[in-house]
Amino acid sequence: MPAEKISIEHAKENKLFYFVANVVIYRESDKRCLILKRSERETAHPKKYAVPGGKLEWNDLDIAKPTRINGDILDYENAIESLLKREVFEEAGIEIKDGLEYINNIAFIRPDGIPVVLIKFAAKYKTGEIKLEEGSFTDYAWVNSEEVKKYDYIKGIKEEIKKTEEIFHK
Repeated sequence: MPAEKISIEHAKENKLFYFVANVVIYRESDKRCLILKRSERETAHPKKYAVPGGKLEWNDLDIAKPTRINGDILDYENAIESLLKREVFEEAGIEIKDGLEYINNIAFIRPDGIPVVLIKFAAKYKTGEIKLEEGSFTDYAWVNSEEVKKYDYIKGIKEEIKKTEEIFHK
């Protein structure tokens, strides 16, 4: 019988963590990638330049609307793509094209002790004008892997932009 609600009642405490996905957005017209400056109120990496992304939330797994029922398992296909499209629009006001390209992953522990698994992707810019999410970001820039060096960015961003350039310059 499929689950009737989302719960951590039977979850093992040592197996709980945030799942986060980020995306490096590549604009073909000038071969640059979008970076956003995080607000000072952020727990992780305040005032640093980053790329759009967000946490997978229980609302992303609507019990009444799985994309597939797999025996007694509720499946949610393309949950990461949906998460990233939503977050990119909320955070930057733009859209990305279908088709994520895997970059890398990292697990880390936030300053507040919460463990995080972060998976990073590359995607192509589709449309829209940048409109930063109020209270979350204070600035943005379109940069290549050399130009990003001028910014105070989260470690790894430069390498992820370089990898994105390699993926889309094929």
